[in-house]
Amino acid sequence: MRPFFATVITGWVALAAAGVVYAGQRGVPSALAAPIIAAFLVEYFFYLIPGFAPARVWIEARFTTRQLSSGLWASALAPYLVYSSLTAAFDWRAFLILTALTGAIAFWYTLLRPHPAADATILLLIAAVLLSKLFTFVYETPIPPVRIDILGKLMLLRLTAMAMLSLRKVAGAGYGFAPSGFEIRIGLTYFLYFIPIGFPLALVIGLIRFDVAQNWFLTAIATFFGFLWVVALMEEFLFRALLQQWVKAWSGSRIFALVAVSVVFGLCHLPYRSFPNWKFALVAAVAGLFYGAAYERAGGIRASMVTHALVVAVWRTLFA
Repeated sequence: MRPFFATVITGWVALAAAGVVYAGQRGVPSALAAPIIAAFLVEYFFYLIPGFAPARVWIEARFTTRQLSSGLWASALAPYLVYSSLTAAFDWRAFLILTALTGAIAFWYTLLRPHPAADATILLLIAAVLLSKLFTFVYETPIPPVRIDILGKLMLLRLTAMAMLSLRKVAGAGYGFAPSGFEIRIGLTYFLYFIPIGFPLALVIGLIRFDVAQNWFLTAIATFFGFLWVVALMEEFLFRALLQQWVKAWSGSRIFALVAVSVVFGLCHLPYRSFPNWKFALVAAVAGLFYGAAYERAGGIRASMVTHALVVAVWRTLFA
């Protein structure tokens, strides 16, 4: 547990400092900035738990299934209550919606046994929430320019991860923050496979154009780790560790699962910037083939997370 608590303390210091600097740059009053920073610090603690196996094992060994579900439910509401109770942002409608959503996910596999219908339904629920503007409403701030709906998305990811790993007992996910050397090599390999196909396709259909970012090296590094630990972690867990693994089990075909999930992955990107963004959906579907292949090759999502984060980092550094 030492690495877990060391990461918690280091992250708290870094996040608090970053929050203070960001609030100063955006002119956010201290009375609003402090509760927001506190909410992110609370979320950060819970966000780390699924990615540290010793922390998950410690929790699973000490609580019954119902106690664990209750704890997950309470932890999902905690960041919202910390932030909203100390500001003028608390809204009963938002709180009740958040309570119903998080309660359904937390108790899903306590009340239902693992079954294709149950698995598919909870994935549809999560997808509907992510594709909607629900968290924009729930985490609305008194100052319009300050958006913290990412707080809800982070909560949804770690709540889903704990429900799947500790209650549903999903195996073969490889959920975590630190890829091994083997996983990095696999991720890099499939990124190199994507380069001569994905980027030329995006250029030909007019989705992107060359435009090197200022401070491109720092941009690439920041984008890579930002996506690795948040967006890639979320999408690879949902699409590869859950959906692709389940479709393969349901259909009995690894190739069918890879292609079908890549198509679904592309379709979920239709709302990007404008709807329907078919060009982006097409490139996302092609990229999904390489992410899914990296997952299959490595037997876990940390490799596909590397591929995913590398694609986005290069995209945002060299193209517009």
